[in-house]
Amino acid sequence: MAKRNKTIKNIKKVDDDTKGVSKIKMFFYWFIIPFLFALALLLIVAQIANINIFEKAKDLTGAGQPEIVTDDVKTNRLEERVVSLQAEIQQKEAEIANLQSDINNSAKENEDLLVEQQRLLDEIEKLQRQQTSTNQEYAEIVSTFEKMSAKSAAPVITKMSDAEALRILNSLKPDTVAKIYEKMTPEEAAKFTELMTKQ
Repeated sequence: MAKRNKTIKNIKKVDDDTKGVSKIKMFFYWFIIPFLFALALLLIVAQIANINIFEKAKDLTGAGQPEIVTDDVKTNRLEERVVSLQAEIQQKEAEIANLQSDINNSAKENEDLLVEQQRLLDEIEKLQRQQTSTNQEYAEIVSTFEKMSAKSAAPVITKMSDAEALRILNSLKPDTVAKIYEKMTPEEAAKFTELMTKQ
């Protein structure tokens, strides 16, 4: 019984395989063979009519035809390229000229700044010398007032401008200032004391 079932399965399998093959055969018989026959018949008719099918196919598709380039076309292309390159060269030259101009302007500005810097340094040095000289002179004046008697110094200080008198009074020793105040009128002494306290 098992053998019989196995044999039935094998027969069904062979039938299924033959059905698949028969469909392929049907397609081949109905479509492929007639198509090849029609194609062969068309080629024979074209050969008799002296028509080259392959040439016509190339003409229709445009395949295999190189672009026809004449000398005029080549010349025009070269001229266009030359004109384009010349325009590019002129543009680059203009950029170079602008950059060179900027460099020259920067160099001139640097030179001007260096000259101005040197002038300012000279002026600072001159002012420092003047300040040193003024400080020495001022120190001598203060020293002179220190050596003067209070009776002689008081009238001189009262005749000075308030700013100069304050400067000198602030530079003197406190006991010297006290002696000078003693020789001033009370109004003048009060005025200078008030000015000194406001500083």
